[in-house]
Parts: sequence; C-alpha cells; structure tokens
Amino acid sequence: MAAGDNVNAYNSVANGAYLNIQPVAGAVWQIFNLYFGDDWELYLSDGTNNIKIDGNYGSGSIQKRSMVVTNTQYLRIKNVSGGSRFFGYDGVIWK
Repeated sequence: MAAGDNVNAYNSVANGAYLNIQPVAGAVWQIFNLYFGDDWELYLSDGTNNIKIDGNYGSGSIQKRSMVVTNTQYLRIKNVSGGSRFFGYDGVIWK
C-alpha cells in the first residue's frame, strides 16, 4: 500500500475486546471516520498505556475527523456492549 491509498476495516469484535487502528512500523495513517455497532469506548494507546478519549452507548459514528496514528501511537475501539458487534474505521495512508 502506498501514500494516498485508502485504509479501512470493518470487523466483528467480541465483548471486552478491541479493534486496533494501528499501521505497521514506519507507516502513518490519517483516520477520518469511526463506526460503532453498539456501546463503545475509544482509547489512545502506546501499547502499554491506554487513555480513554471518548465513549458512548449505542451504535453510531464519529465522522469528518483528522486523527493521525502510527505504530507506536494508535487508536483502539473497545466493545463494551455485552456481545459481539461490528466496528470499523476508514482513512488514508500518509506514509
């Protein structure tokens, strides 16, 4: 994948598990939209420490944002719905 290409995922996530928005080492992504199938929490992580930056009950989305992630500083969507649900994101590759 090259700079300017689209990056996205839409996956089933078990209750209590995370969907990591984390590129490979050396890559940089700009994330525009996040999608939530049910109750969720959003974290910024360095792999050891998680900082909760948002959360909500029910399905929905966060759209038209500009969040930059790298392999060492990335976003995690946690499913807190009580069952498996779908979560996703989209953006572009910078590098």
